[in-house]
Amino acid sequence: MTGQRVDAGLSADEVAAFRQRGFHYPIKVYEPDVIRDRWRHERLALMDRSHAVYSEDQLSGSTNISNYDRHLDSTFLAEHICHPEIVSRVKSVLGPDVLCWRSEFFPKYGGDEGTDWHQADTFANASGTPQILWPNEVKEFGGTITVWTAFTDATIETGCLQFIPGTQAEMFYDETKFMKYDPDVANLVKDGGTRRGFFGYDYRDLQKDPDWQVPAENAVSIELKAGEAVMFWSTLMHASHPHLGGERPMRLGYVGRYVPTCVRVYPDTEVVDEYGGTISLDKYGAIVVSGRDTYGHNRLATQTTRGFPFPVR
Repeated sequence: MTGQRVDAGLSADEVAAFRQRGFHYPIKVYEPDVIRDRWRHERLALMDRSHAVYSEDQLSGSTNISNYDRHLDSTFLAEHICHPEIVSRVKSVLGPDVLCWRSEFFPKYGGDEGTDWHQADTFANASGTPQILWPNEVKEFGGTITVWTAFTDATIETGCLQFIPGTQAEMFYDETKFMKYDPDVANLVKDGGTRRGFFGYDYRDLQKDPDWQVPAENAVSIELKAGEAVMFWSTLMHASHPHLGGERPMRLGYVGRYVPTCVRVYPDTEVVDEYGGTISLDKYGAIVVSGRDTYGHNRLATQTTRGFPFPVR
């Protein structure tokens, strides 16, 4: 019924719009002063990696993997990925039984380049190995629901996200193709003179058609206040603006990635090797944030490494 709420998350109209556009925002998760106060405390606590599931000695060089899965040792981030304002909306799209399989920090400092236009289906783009696999009976689906929460204000000047609406249904990139990691790949001038990169890779290497041009003229910018979030399909073409620097503050986003419990997470692998680093999955576990897991094919964690139980909505 038009306008009816769906499990206290998205309305039927909002679900329809999400399926058409590939994203929904803004979602108010925290008041701005609340997230600023919480983050001021948590950023200091996160410097202690003694309980992190990926230790410093597993990481080599400057790697984005160091930003992965701190919800597995931080009580605040554990509560965040299970936050009812987030999980209720994810359930509206994915159904009642949902996993959070990864979280990541996305900082952008003064002068940082914009992130390449990209899509992610199996997340094999950097590792070379599929990290999530949907079952064959629902193979028309793929990717993950990403919820990107602004821990600081995200504006065009500080490098907010950009989307090309409606592109989530077609993959313009082949994740089985090879991307060569090069930490010096940065500030490449692309689409209309924007400085873009992808954490040491050139995402254009994965284009199915080398001559295809990103329709950047259709892009929309997603500005968020601290405490607000945007939910989108990872297969939606997305990027970010460069940070223009000057006196502008750094931009920080924190991402939770969600799939139904039927999806296989890190199938047939014990390590993640990407972004110039390698991590072991021996302490890793996906989190049931809603419903239950009746499949039993994923390693799960029910509490953080400090003993805090994950809330199940």
